[in-house]
Amino acid sequence: MRVMTPDDHNGLSHEEAAKRLKVEGPNQLPKPNRRHLLRILLDVLREPMFSLLIGGGVIYWLLGDTTEALLLLVFASISVSITLIQESRSERVLESLRDLASPRAQVIRSGERLTIAGTEVVRGDLIVVNEGDRVAADSHLLSAHDLLVDESLLTGESVAVTKIAPDETTHAKDNSDQQRIYAGTLVVRGTGIAQVSAIGLDTEMGHIGHALSSIDTEQAHLQQQLRWLVRDFAILGAIAALLVVALYGLLRGSWLEAILGGIAIGMSLLPEEFPLVMAVFMAMGAWRISQARVLTRRAAAIETLGATTVLCTDKTGTLTQNRMTLMALVSGNQPWLVNDQQPLGDADSQLLEAALLACAAMPSDPMDLAVQRLAQHHTRLDRFQQAQGLRAYGLRPELFATTNILHCKGEPEPRAYTKGALEAIAQLCHLPPPRLAELTTQANQLAQQGMRVLAVAQAPVPAGELPESPTALHFDYLGLLAFADPLRDTVPAAVAECQSAGIRVVMITGDYPTTASAIARQAGLPPSDVLVGDELEQLSDIQLAERVKTTSIFARIRPQQKLRLVQCLKSNGDIVAMTGDGVNDAPAIKAAHIGIAMGGRGTDVAREASSIVLLDDDFGSIVKTIRLGRRIYDNLRKAIEFIVAVHIPIAGLAILPLLMGLPLILTPIHIAFLEMVIDPACSVVFEAEQEEEDVMTRPPRDPQTPLLVGERIGWAVTQGLVALALLAGLLIGGAYLDMPENDLRALVFGALVLFNMGLILINRSFRASLASAFLRPNRSLWILLSAVSITLAIAVSWPPAQQLFSFGSFHWNEFLVCIALGVVSLMVLEGIKLVWFRKKSV
Repeated sequence: MRVMTPDDHNGLSHEEAAKRLKVEGPNQLPKPNRRHLLRILLDVLREPMFSLLIGGGVIYWLLGDTTEALLLLVFASISVSITLIQESRSERVLESLRDLASPRAQVIRSGERLTIAGTEVVRGDLIVVNEGDRVAADSHLLSAHDLLVDESLLTGESVAVTKIAPDETTHAKDNSDQQRIYAGTLVVRGTGIAQVSAIGLDTEMGHIGHALSSIDTEQAHLQQQLRWLVRDFAILGAIAALLVVALYGLLRGSWLEAILGGIAIGMSLLPEEFPLVMAVFMAMGAWRISQARVLTRRAAAIETLGATTVLCTDKTGTLTQNRMTLMALVSGNQPWLVNDQQPLGDADSQLLEAALLACAAMPSDPMDLAVQRLAQHHTRLDRFQQAQGLRAYGLRPELFATTNILHCKGEPEPRAYTKGALEAIAQLCHLPPPRLAELTTQANQLAQQGMRVLAVAQAPVPAGELPESPTALHFDYLGLLAFADPLRDTVPAAVAECQSAGIRVVMITGDYPTTASAIARQAGLPPSDVLVGDELEQLSDIQLAERVKTTSIFARIRPQQKLRLVQCLKSNGDIVAMTGDGVNDAPAIKAAHIGIAMGGRGTDVAREASSIVLLDDDFGSIVKTIRLGRRIYDNLRKAIEFIVAVHIPIAGLAILPLLMGLPLILTPIHIAFLEMVIDPACSVVFEAEQEEEDVMTRPPRDPQTPLLVGERIGWAVTQGLVALALLAGLLIGGAYLDMPENDLRALVFGALVLFNMGLILINRSFRASLASAFLRPNRSLWILLSAVSITLAIAVSWPPAQQLFSFGSFHWNEFLVCIALGVVSLMVLEGIKLVWFRKKSV
């Protein structure tokens, strides 16, 4: 590719551009795989948990048990539908966040300026960039006038970067970053002409996007554990069912009843409700968190936040507001601080007015906008609005300052107003070395507080022809301006809550160390050395893994270094959550256990790599998500423990008659009724439970800990055995009294349902008493208890339902017996619970 100069303005011919487009392809990154409805459905059906439900229904259908098969298939359809609705909803919201049209680009071809789609830009094109344009491709500048570019999406730095075109004599040699513009960056001021050097995957943005394809997303630990739990229960159920069929058939000779008994015991042990419980918890959790303006792209990721030990966060736009604010004016020894709300003195008013007059008339630079916002409250703007602009001088390689020559109304002669780097203003003012050293000390003190500093000066302009450079004028120094990107108001409280929950917050930023340290102090991060990118590069993986254990502030970090930091934290055994908004954050976001992207300002690449998207970019929402993740895990354990407990009496009542020679009490339709009405509804009740009191004061749980540890299994089994013992006594007593088979079945089934309702109350909290269980607000609980009571009343009293369930008459005295046994079971279990959890951790 030949090197072009600014005079060579004809650009590529239309024919050459078309040829290159055909050979090299469009200027775009490969589109990420969209999770359309069909793909989501296939992902759901591949899950063993959902496949188990559907497969069970098909088996029962083939065996001729149409009613049971339909019930199980409906059950499976409900759980699949919940997941489909949630996943597709998340993808639709993401689609609304994406730009539907590609950026436009202005190019010069065959001597003409054309506006084309950004995807049609080819290597070698001449592109014209103006204020407000999104750069279409990586390019080398040929000419530039006062060009300022926001590169925060790539670098993470909030301050726009000055771009300068090279001299013709150095163009072929100088490849300075100041002479290049990058795809995806935003022109905030000025104009320029550049020659495209890279498109698509060859751009800096493309390199980052390509790196994502080699990173595997972490699978949620809870999802893995639940799969193991389902597998173990499925194996146990299958073995038990085969044994029952074999024993019943051999001992009683009735293989038809043996098969029915085997199906009943298999259904009582198969964990077909586990998938629905998981789906309901994740879907409802995602819905609840969406009320806080947080989008869950992968619902199972919410619970992993509850195990997070390290939260890595970007600074710009995440901890800070990503909006430059003028924080201080220094016209003397003592600075005037905005936060002090003190009136401006004369010198400070003159400084602020001069700074305003040095800004562009229609500002787009973040610092110019910050000056204008403050001036609106403290300075009369009419002089500026009525001033006649005579000449403007932009940034130059030899002078990093912008200057305006204005003739203000009421003044006899025009004046020049300038602002820029202290060294440049000192040069214009011809300050002596001692004075410059004094001002440098002031500027350094402000910089240590995380502020960026500009100096301001003004000069009279002699009558006659205006100078070619502001260096020809004699400026008077006025003072310093101190800018900062303020911390978000919610951040200190959010950081403090993370720390109380045992979560370490780590800042990873591309900004300067002094700025990073200042923001870290304001956010409440513990004191820490700052590790900069160049120093990080010299460390081995082993050394870095040791360093990240104690370092909480990382500055001047490049994209690949962010990824390396996340990987080192993971190698130390930490569960890592990574937040960010830029393209430069995407690899680290995807590599983390939990990737959290900013939805308002974040890029498509960052959002696609993430599991969770903060729609309002509020760091405080992360803490709400962590709290909810812990609550979901606690409540899921309660639900799983309830399911384990309730399966014991169900399985016992399926096996006991076989062992004792009694008629079958529970058939497949009874068990399907329990699973369809009781267990799924209970998952909704437990999901709606409030969090435990210590949810954000205990350390993160070990994600490798099984969902049900030994003591939790013991508690669940104890509940089930107590219920089974009382039900067995009721069954044996009824048989001893020669109750008719259908009457006995109605009595035992009614008692079983009431016991299930009691187990819900017992499991509502790990430690709260039974009395508080009635006082804790949970509307879903009372809806459930009412619905189950009405359904049970219909089942035992309505003739068609009695016939369907093979129930006989159900008398009031029998109902009172059930109530009494239910109260006894509650009292016994409440006593055991108080002793069980007195010295045990949750």
